[in-house]
Amino acid sequence: MAMGKEIMGCSIIERSSFVSSTKVFLNHGKNNNNNMFLVKPLQKRRVLVPLRKVVKHPVVAAVSEDLVKAVPFVSVPAEKAEKFKVRAVVTVKNKNKEEFKDKIAKHLDAFTDKIGRNIVLQLVSTEIDPKTKAPKKSNEAVLKDWSKKSNVKAERVNYIAEFMVNSNFGVPGAITVSNKHQMEFFLETITIEGFACGPVHFPCNSWVQSSKDHSGKRIFFTNKPYLPNETPVGLRSLREKELKEIRGDGTGVRKLSDRIYDFDVYNDLGNPDKGIDLARPKLGGEKIPYPRRCRTGRLPTDTDLHAESRVEKPLPMYVPRDEHFEESKQDTFSAGRLKGVLHNLIPSLKASISANNHEFKGFSDIENLYSEGVLLKLGLQDELLKKLPLPKVVSNIHESNRGIIKYDTPKILSKDRFAWLRDDEFARQAIAGINPVSIERLTVFPPVSKLDPEIYGPQESALKEEHILGHLNGMTVQQALEENKLFILDHHDAYLPFLDRINALDGRKAYATRTIFFLTYLGTLKPVAIELSLPPSGPSSRSKRVVTPAVDATTNWMWQLAKAHVCSNDAGVHQLVNHWLRTHASLEPFILAAHRRMSAMHPIFKLLDPHMRYTLEINALARQSLINADGVIESCFTPGRYAMEISAAAYKSSWRFDMESLPADLIRRGMAVPDPTQPHGLKLLIEDYPYATDGLQIWAAIENWVRTYVNRYYPNSSQICNDRELQAWYDESVKVGHSDLSQESWWPTLDNVDNLVSVLTTLIWLASAQHAALNFGQYPYGGYVPNRPPLMRRLIPDENDPEYAIFLADPQKYFLSALPGVLQSTKFMAVVDTLSTHSPDEEYLGERTQPSIWTGDTEIVDAFYEFSAEIRRIEKEIDRKNLDTSLRNRCGAGVLPYELLAPSSGPGVTCRGVPNSVSI
Repeated sequence: MAMGKEIMGCSIIERSSFVSSTKVFLNHGKNNNNNMFLVKPLQKRRVLVPLRKVVKHPVVAAVSEDLVKAVPFVSVPAEKAEKFKVRAVVTVKNKNKEEFKDKIAKHLDAFTDKIGRNIVLQLVSTEIDPKTKAPKKSNEAVLKDWSKKSNVKAERVNYIAEFMVNSNFGVPGAITVSNKHQMEFFLETITIEGFACGPVHFPCNSWVQSSKDHSGKRIFFTNKPYLPNETPVGLRSLREKELKEIRGDGTGVRKLSDRIYDFDVYNDLGNPDKGIDLARPKLGGEKIPYPRRCRTGRLPTDTDLHAESRVEKPLPMYVPRDEHFEESKQDTFSAGRLKGVLHNLIPSLKASISANNHEFKGFSDIENLYSEGVLLKLGLQDELLKKLPLPKVVSNIHESNRGIIKYDTPKILSKDRFAWLRDDEFARQAIAGINPVSIERLTVFPPVSKLDPEIYGPQESALKEEHILGHLNGMTVQQALEENKLFILDHHDAYLPFLDRINALDGRKAYATRTIFFLTYLGTLKPVAIELSLPPSGPSSRSKRVVTPAVDATTNWMWQLAKAHVCSNDAGVHQLVNHWLRTHASLEPFILAAHRRMSAMHPIFKLLDPHMRYTLEINALARQSLINADGVIESCFTPGRYAMEISAAAYKSSWRFDMESLPADLIRRGMAVPDPTQPHGLKLLIEDYPYATDGLQIWAAIENWVRTYVNRYYPNSSQICNDRELQAWYDESVKVGHSDLSQESWWPTLDNVDNLVSVLTTLIWLASAQHAALNFGQYPYGGYVPNRPPLMRRLIPDENDPEYAIFLADPQKYFLSALPGVLQSTKFMAVVDTLSTHSPDEEYLGERTQPSIWTGDTEIVDAFYEFSAEIRRIEKEIDRKNLDTSLRNRCGAGVLPYELLAPSSGPGVTCRGVPNSVSI
């Protein structure tokens, strides 16, 4: 607790910035608002900073605690209370870049500020006036020197406002802000100096709109957390008012300046007005269950009244104003860069690469993308491309309308250019690549489908013992099962219901795959068989086939093609289910409900706040350009226009919130068994499982932090049950945000400390470490397309196919023709490069932008610093493991270290770093 006190100050006069040189009445104590003290100067004192000249009213002076001593004093009636001056230091964050209209408005505001159209503040006490029964308020005060500082170029500018308050005012608990200017401004913090309790902090971090756009006063609360039933009487009405103002009612078209949080279904992915091919089914509802997204209220399309009209790039999609990326992130990264890639680069690629989408002629053509680049035809509108940090776009000196896009060499090629060809690397990526959450322990051989045999044919697999027996180091199949040596990557049921439709698409060919792995005595996996299934409606001889490791040149290429199809299936499941659905989409309802139902004063809101940052914005960008009809996902991944239906099918059949915690997920997949003797309460069946070993350490650190936090505010379970805001948040997250699955019995009940800790830990885990593990390796591993092709364009020919002779004549050419073409590859690479990039303003796990003032609870500040220290310790442990040659899945010749869960990172594509939130 000492560290928190040292940073924040909490005693009666500690850190107080104001004192009268004669006398001043000061309130004492956190809750004892009527106990007054008379402050007198000591006879001997050590002056730390000069005191100001004595005047009638108290004036500002920064003092040390030993300047004054507190003497009990009897409370003075309100009519006899003296007034004293307190000061607000208001920090406003400037825009780095201003449009011409912004500059005009800024000059106008500077002028009108002089004549009374000001920024007006008013303090609100935690107490009520006994006569009026309303909260005590200070006089209104304006920000000084706005006009004088209007041309200051600093990123942050501090303004001063001075209030006169009665000596019986009590402790300030809220402040209201009215913006009578033309322009919005970003209010970062307000600090009130002059009260006995020390500086009073208001972490605002919000855009304050002009009163012409939003007439009401903005309300900001101090950093002191309050459970609803402990809210000081002076703040109760404001707490309700603030929540009501940002809670939508399902009506109205949202303006970009609004701060309204509301729910809607995914009915905005298609664009039927542009043609039937761009129509997409509504996701969310009884027919196709799905989580809810942030409502924008746009008008319906002309063609389909149930579909919402589109806002096409580069126009902005609505999210509540405070959810937008900060400017530094926009400039260097997402909103700016992602839109730049989508709006400028991809059209340039389309214009530059021939219409027939020509194929790579050799592997050297792919590697040339990193050394020589792609020549682009650039127009005047493509100047933005030259400013993009990555991919690198360089003007061609000789031709003014030409440019070259160069890609960085993906990390997978950094140690061994041919690593991707090796079976052990193919297997290693199942537990240490970008999708380490699909592999399962095989418990029954042959594996069995869960699909309806009436519709999808026999549930039995084509895999037989003879396919794998020779690869089990002398074991029988039964022995290997009993000794937990067999594992499976099973994408059969995810793809089979969609295969007829996928394979009917132009340039798309896919199987439903199952891959069997054997755990060797070295602790590494090796693939022993791949099953490739097609719907039974196809040619009977080809509906199921098994490919095993190569024995000659022909079977080697067959095996490489089979692995490519597995990787393509895995890339689709990774992107659509594990990445998008399980982190981005499933978290959005919890974020919307948190803003709608929990006050910013609520301690649980304060806990979750950094883990909700930017998620609504990146999800809106995804709906606009990535998961929409003909967007990047449909263009670049095998499922094409059926991509989001695969995501929805997974939500309906296999998504369970109670299984989203890391320990529960590992046990569900059979990758671990409960074991109370182990540090995390479970035993991993693959001891060197980098994602799981690193993840469990981070999970435990988050859980310990959350438990400390929860125990601080909820000493017993009854307080959880009686917390109306907390219960309303969780109830709405489930019953509205996940309403299509709300009747499922597996939802945890928020009725005790353990369940609350579990729910909160799961949410923070998903937003931080789980998302990081699934996102930031996309370019390092997938930027070399042969390693993880996002789509396949050809099936594997057998001896009866006309294509078999073409395959035999030039297997490398056939293999390359099965991969994405040049346009698909370069487009995909540009997007995943952007999605794998950390922005300079990223906030990583164990960090907060305002680490010592985000809460006024010193015990919690201390606990947070302990959590931060634990995260740093885990990072050192991860670094140590990556140098341990006995851990062959993360160390060795040509083996990439596993750093996707290493908590910190610099900006750029680093293949490491765990941000607090789903921010890209």
